[in-house]
Amino acid sequence: MASPSLHLLSLNLNHPKLTLHATFHSSSLTRHNWNQKTRNLNFQSGINCSTTSFSSLTTPQVEGTLVLNEDDDEERPLSQFWNEIQGCNNWDGLLDPMNSHLRREIIRYGEFAQACYDSFDFDPNSKYCGSCKYQGARFFEKLGMADRGYQISRYLYATSDINLPNFFQKSKLSSVWSTHANWMGYVAVCTDEDEVKRLGRRDIVVSWRGTVTYLEWIYDLKDILHSPNFTDDPSIKMELGFYDLYTKKETTCNYCSFSAREQVLAEIKRLLEYYDGEEISITITGHSLGAALAIITAYDIAELGLNLINDGEIAGKIPVTVYSFAGPRVGNLKFKERCEELGVKVLRVINIHDKVPTVPGIFANEKLQFQKYLEETVSFPWSYAHVGVELALDHTHSPFLKPTNDLGCAHNLEAHLHLLDGYHGKGRRFCLADKRDIALVNKDCNFLKREYGVPPHWRQDENKGMVRDSDGRWVLPERPRVEAHPHEIAHHLQKVLKIAQ
Repeated sequence: MASPSLHLLSLNLNHPKLTLHATFHSSSLTRHNWNQKTRNLNFQSGINCSTTSFSSLTTPQVEGTLVLNEDDDEERPLSQFWNEIQGCNNWDGLLDPMNSHLRREIIRYGEFAQACYDSFDFDPNSKYCGSCKYQGARFFEKLGMADRGYQISRYLYATSDINLPNFFQKSKLSSVWSTHANWMGYVAVCTDEDEVKRLGRRDIVVSWRGTVTYLEWIYDLKDILHSPNFTDDPSIKMELGFYDLYTKKETTCNYCSFSAREQVLAEIKRLLEYYDGEEISITITGHSLGAALAIITAYDIAELGLNLINDGEIAGKIPVTVYSFAGPRVGNLKFKERCEELGVKVLRVINIHDKVPTVPGIFANEKLQFQKYLEETVSFPWSYAHVGVELALDHTHSPFLKPTNDLGCAHNLEAHLHLLDGYHGKGRRFCLADKRDIALVNKDCNFLKREYGVPPHWRQDENKGMVRDSDGRWVLPERPRVEAHPHEIAHHLQKVLKIAQ
């Protein structure tokens, strides 16, 4: 039976109490089941504490001493301090040593970002190149994530007709799904009531796709700062390529007749109206260039006041949190300061050997003592600053990973999630806390040591998506057409624009 269209799913979310109840079987490589009690681990010098799902493998010994006691973390349910995990106190006291709840939440949101890669069609020989391979109704099921308790509420698209040519993927064929659009990510909402109870709130997730290729798109950045016009303050600026990607649209294209900005803001507004009165969080995630979009989206939501609550005489804010992975700098120092004023919380996960987080802003950045002087007095035009709290990881600390000069390995998202699983704090011994499958590291890179027997770049569609038709011929199957935009987007967008006035 054909899957329902994304348009129908979006309509169904107007009645989210009618949650679909089904049982799915997740891939053993992506679903991580563990006994909660087994997370309470004590490590001593010389104990081989790192294990994998490959029972025949043994973990290399790592020098060092570490005694961990995560009992206090486990005894306190996430629902009781989720605001702290979402950054209300800028993760003070949660990163060193690493809080076990926070570690799992960062990884969980990182997997939402990874889902953008795993579902993206980047095959130039496919007429669907640049689109999502799965219908929204079965998105998480297809990725072995049906047990996460979230449903897609809408897909996000951007026009590829902007000056980031090495970021977008286009088909070599003449007959294609779209000549102007690329699928950029999705908005999802937690609809499983047990998961809502565990989280302590209704969570809305925005996940932006990052880069399929590694550094090529970085070379296309013109390092030009641009006032985004989201505010009356012209001194707040962001990188022009990121701004264009977020705001440009193509009126002749069904998928890009609304900009990525308009799509995401309208959908956030719709969901906030539907779940009015509930405890809600907005969490935005992305890797690489997707991390830049995540920060811009969070800033935009907060600058518009879309997250403001006015319940009678009581006013408050829905927390807006970004979990950023391997992201570049987005804007100038004024942009960073404004994000902080608005209460946008950003946790940036980086690998210290990755080059992307060092750009743009090589000459003037947040590490420069006189950056504020350069921006305000000298008006230096290439001044950038990272936003938020940095969690710096080092891939040389993992005994599973091999030395490599491949910059793509240092930038790889699955490698970041592996490092998070083994991270317990600065100077502490690397040890997989939740036994996350190491095979995931080699999904689309060659980073694991050879003795683990995991082939590089192993994730692909069976037979590259080819199937036999009724005549016995091998063909690429047609995909059900995804509706470009739900009919109510203009209605909710108009409400967003009224807020901005």
